[in-house]
Amino acid sequence: MTVPSRECGLVFDKVHIALHGRTLLALDARIAPGEVLTVMGPSGSGKSTLLAFAAGFLSPTFESGGQVLLDGHDITTLPAERRGIGLLFQDPLLFPHLSVAGNLRFGLPRATPDKAARVEAALSAIGLAGFGERDPATLSGGQQSRVALMRLLLSAPGAVLLDEPFSKLDTALRHEMRELVFSRLREAGLPSLLVTHDHQDAAAAGGRIITLE
Repeated sequence: MTVPSRECGLVFDKVHIALHGRTLLALDARIAPGEVLTVMGPSGSGKSTLLAFAAGFLSPTFESGGQVLLDGHDITTLPAERRGIGLLFQDPLLFPHLSVAGNLRFGLPRATPDKAARVEAALSAIGLAGFGERDPATLSGGQQSRVALMRLLLSAPGAVLLDEPFSKLDTALRHEMRELVFSRLREAGLPSLLVTHDHQDAAAAGGRIITLE
């Protein structure tokens, strides 16, 4: 078995974020490939602020310091689109003007060969074979969530941020999507950061848990 080097994964090095001089959070952590680190806390504790800092769209209203490193590369000052980080939100955020297949093609890197075959294989992998020409609005909430997950994976990110991605799903679907999302992230070897207030989300992620006050 190959042991990941210290440089592999997503690292928060002495990260601290403040608002109007008041510290919201401080974090020192390394997330290994295939690991999910969960950050929990009530509303206003800084969970989503941490994701915004990692993703590169933190409002200048906040004061921040420290570094975010991905596989040994400092990405702290890079624009969001160059960080190599994928995001999964509460809403699937599928493009309404594109078909299901069009949404998946959008996730593929520009130079990907035979995009049509990749899209078909991706749809089969999430149980949606033959759904390529469907309008995303005709899909159920669970189907939309699966398409959003596969679009993220097809974009080949180096790490993933999850912003309470199961909070709008009903109980049965939430369980199904937790299993699908976390198993896919592990299979892809992606270091992932989950923010949630749900203890069952944290338990399903199966990794370390950090609680913000």
